[in-house]
Amino acid sequence: MSLKEKIETDYKNALKSKDKNKISTYRLILAGIKDLDINNRSGSEKKETDDEDIKKLLKKMIKQRSESIEVYKKNNRKDLFEIEEGEVKVLSEYLPKQLNDEDTKKICSDIISSTGATSIKDMGKIMGELKKNYADTIDFSKAGSILKELLNK
Repeated sequence: MSLKEKIETDYKNALKSKDKNKISTYRLILAGIKDLDINNRSGSEKKETDDEDIKKLLKKMIKQRSESIEVYKKNNRKDLFEIEEGEVKVLSEYLPKQLNDEDTKKICSDIISSTGATSIKDMGKIMGELKKNYADTIDFSKAGSILKELLNK
């Protein structure tokens, strides 16, 4: 079953159970997927939308919601904060489990050692390795700050 089919099935189940929060989140996801389909069909490189495209979309949606959560926290908007948090939870169900900070730091240290990186100038090389080997499991914004910390020692 493709990721799109799984999301559609979960959407139908949410409709049956009348879970309003999940229904709205699934509608947002499906609308994003439909936009992807249109862009992929009309672009210069015509192709079918695959699971990787959908994962990128979900990551982008999670990032947007995470930024909103920070703003709502600062402004004490608990009602909006909880809605966004619920959406992040639903979106995250379709992505591989992200590594925690400790594991991310260990992987970054290992790659720094193996590439022989010594300064911030080598960060692009390290990020390239991370993307090649851990694209689905590492949060790259966290990895970036961890790398800066490790390389500035």
